[in-house]
Amino acid sequence: MIPQGFIQDLLARVDIVDVVGRHVELKKAGANHKGLCPFHGEKSPSFNVNSVRQTYHCFGCGVHGNAIGFLMEHTGANFVEAVEDLAQQVGMVVPQDERNPEQRERAKAEKQKQQSLTDVLARAAGYYKDQLRHSDRAIRYLKGRGLTGQIAARFGLGYAPEGWRSLASGFPSYDDPQLVESGLVITPEAEPGQDAKRYDRFRDRIMFPIRNVQGEVIGFGGRVLDKGEPKYLNSPETPVFVKGRELYGLFEGRQAIRQRGHVLVVEGYMDVVALAQHGIGNAVATLGTACTPDHVHKLFRHTESVVFSFDGDAAGRRAASRALEAALPHATETRTVRFLFLPPEHDPDSYVRELGAEAFERCIEQAVPLSRQLVAVAGEGCDLGTPEGRARMLKQARPLWNLLPDSLLRRQLLGELARQGQMPEAELQSLWLGESAPAASPADQAGHGPDSAGAPPKREWKPKGEWKPKGEWKGKGDWKSRRDAEPRPEGPRVLPATAADNATRLLLQHSELWETLPEEDRALLHELPGQHGELVHWLERHLTHHGASPWAVVQAGLTADGLGEPANRLARSFQELGIEESDPAGDLHRAVSALRVNRPAALPSGTSATEDDRRRALEALARLRERHGVGR
Repeated sequence: MIPQGFIQDLLARVDIVDVVGRHVELKKAGANHKGLCPFHGEKSPSFNVNSVRQTYHCFGCGVHGNAIGFLMEHTGANFVEAVEDLAQQVGMVVPQDERNPEQRERAKAEKQKQQSLTDVLARAAGYYKDQLRHSDRAIRYLKGRGLTGQIAARFGLGYAPEGWRSLASGFPSYDDPQLVESGLVITPEAEPGQDAKRYDRFRDRIMFPIRNVQGEVIGFGGRVLDKGEPKYLNSPETPVFVKGRELYGLFEGRQAIRQRGHVLVVEGYMDVVALAQHGIGNAVATLGTACTPDHVHKLFRHTESVVFSFDGDAAGRRAASRALEAALPHATETRTVRFLFLPPEHDPDSYVRELGAEAFERCIEQAVPLSRQLVAVAGEGCDLGTPEGRARMLKQARPLWNLLPDSLLRRQLLGELARQGQMPEAELQSLWLGESAPAASPADQAGHGPDSAGAPPKREWKPKGEWKPKGEWKGKGDWKSRRDAEPRPEGPRVLPATAADNATRLLLQHSELWETLPEEDRALLHELPGQHGELVHWLERHLTHHGASPWAVVQAGLTADGLGEPANRLARSFQELGIEESDPAGDLHRAVSALRVNRPAALPSGTSATEDDRRRALEALARLRERHGVGR
């Protein structure tokens, strides 16, 4: 905890005019300084900074505070970060009473290291920006995407040349280890006794600098100009850059977010820049990863309303489901979360370029509220016209509903789900919350009262008399002896594993392999019927929130969510074959290839499998046994 005396000394030493002046253009107006308010849109200045009282106040929107409050509101920094920033500006050291000297030294060294890395990245951003000015090809590409020089300058766009070591001309020493640590340069593994040849990570790409809320460059996204893979290449995670926490465009869009009253979350860098080009400057993008709870938490520090925008295809729907799960823990009746789905043939970039900003704004107005999206996700694949479908919908809804904090919204959604599932709300409340439902009357319990339609009660059925067998009846000993005498079929104790079995099992036991699959293969696995598809859905949700995990962790999570039995069955059948894995990634590739080539034959074994399917599965099992040296 920072002592209050230190905070008072700090505020006495900083000049709020200097602090605010770094972010707002101020002009002297008598004893005060005035400027356009950074917290709401205005054409005439109503934002006042008083150098005597060391406070700011806006007569338009009412915001006010001191230098620490300004940094927290304008940059999104928390209290400690704002205090540390101000202290650094005036040469003061923030006391850390709860840390020992060793911990303080470590923190200081880490802070210096981070500052050094952001300096390296800022220098690289300047180099890439300069290279863009000298590349006619890159400039033609950006103009072809409808971008002006003004918007390119606002986002600091640049160009990484084609050469393997172009950054060598932008830094004094290409051997500087910080170039590798910052993710700008790659050093491959070298043979013993040989020097590794370094090379640039980004080559022949449009460069998008990624800034934190303080405006420091912490990483890059690079897009190919022509056809090539990957289309987008991101900086690796470093001491200053964690993809699951940062959002592209948040620094540039803070003022527009406050002016418009909401933030728009899209999936790509170019979406953010294209929307800003058309006057929609409140968009941010996740950095090649699913939306995480950390992303949502950061967004709600800047606004109370979030709109997620996704493509209307299957991949967009899955991304929306992950965003829903990330947003639910932060959703309350005072916050708004909505979901916008564009036509499958469009993303925000193409939509706004083809149809214009007004059409896109109308899409935002029609975005689906969180409550409706939760019901839609829970009802995927469910026929609500049948009791089975409604029961499955409620089963899928419960883990989502449990993510909501205790609030009026949570209670409202319970009632909505009960109506969708055609179940009394009190009964669903009893099942999900453990609260007692209203007791039924004695007449209802005995079945003597009239039903809901007013019809007379049905008479209780009673057997007419004791049942007796007809004809010849043999005792237990006869059927048991016949059973023991029957010959038992020889062969494996478990059914042959299909491609769907193998692919699902490998992903659960080696969850890090999910990131190696291309999007079309992930879509194929999501479409698997029955419990295979359900397990794949669960795994992607787990990876979004927890990342790749050992099998024991995955197994525990599956068991907690009621999916332990099918997952363990897949693992158990493999273990009973006695096979030792040597190439999980290769086995997964072969299993997914089988699913692609012959999807019907690769579906799970069971009554729907044909004799041809079983024959192919047995042949695959024989090859697997032979490859691993397992005897019959």
